[in-house]
Amino acid sequence: MNAPRTRVQRRPVHGVLLLDKPLGFSSNQALQKAKWLLRADKAGHTGTLDPLATGVLPLCFGAATKFSQLHLDADKTYVATARLGVKTSTGDAEGEVVSRRPVHVTPEDLARVEAQFTGPIRQVPPMHSALKKDGKALYEYAREGVEVERAPRDVVIHKLEIRVIDADTVRILASVSKGTYIRTLGEDIGEALGCGAHLSSLRRVATGGFAEAQCVTLEALEAMDEEERLAQLLPAESLVGGHSRVTLGTEDAARFLSGLRRRGAWTDADEVAVFGAQPPAFLGTAHVKAGELIPGRLLNPIEIQQILLNAQQTEATP
Repeated sequence: MNAPRTRVQRRPVHGVLLLDKPLGFSSNQALQKAKWLLRADKAGHTGTLDPLATGVLPLCFGAATKFSQLHLDADKTYVATARLGVKTSTGDAEGEVVSRRPVHVTPEDLARVEAQFTGPIRQVPPMHSALKKDGKALYEYAREGVEVERAPRDVVIHKLEIRVIDADTVRILASVSKGTYIRTLGEDIGEALGCGAHLSSLRRVATGGFAEAQCVTLEALEAMDEEERLAQLLPAESLVGGHSRVTLGTEDAARFLSGLRRRGAWTDADEVAVFGAQPPAFLGTAHVKAGELIPGRLLNPIEIQQILLNAQQTEATP
């Protein structure tokens, strides 16, 4: 007879964990594992990485989940390897080979293709993606052998470098806008080179202001005790590092948290991070228009109290 499973006692955890997602895990599987290790009661991620991709995956807990959309929209940087001359049904190494062509690529070809795909481009989303049509993910249609029409998307490739690794493999470094499919970019590069291609590996090395050097692996997280795991969390305000900053006094902070606009000598700004002066605390986001601070996404007083209490406990720990 199987022993009963121990029920995990959940708790309020607030902050951002920069995870180095392992190969073979879906983003949700990685999230659920980290959530279990932290015993967190609320969590979400900031955009999916394919199971065959590794790298930077910011995970949001508690109050930080309110600002996860900001990193869904962030620019991202990837390093990929592409196998030239072989096209697959999925655009990566998991798919079946659908064509083989000889590879004859010169440095001039690579320079031409880099220029061709740098800047604004249009992409047709791949069938093997989580985009939905009529409430059903495209990859579900693909598994059934059904191909549906997809509208092209406008995306921006901010930086593109293609370097030869060997006779039929290239390394692709791409800094891109939101919504860019690197598998599709790899396939399109292969077609532009006249030989076809598929991705054999993919790693996200940066998203927004976060980079791979800041990340922790699930393996390392498992080896830590609870205090060490909590110490890996960045504060929720790390998601709004690029925002202008406004600090409010006690009375204005209380009214702002209740959703009221505040007036002040602030210049107009679309993205503002708002803090309270006493006690020092992140309150949420806003925008400023005509001298008015207009609330956006706000923490609630309980979340703020929990964050302050956790900070006090951490400082008190020897």
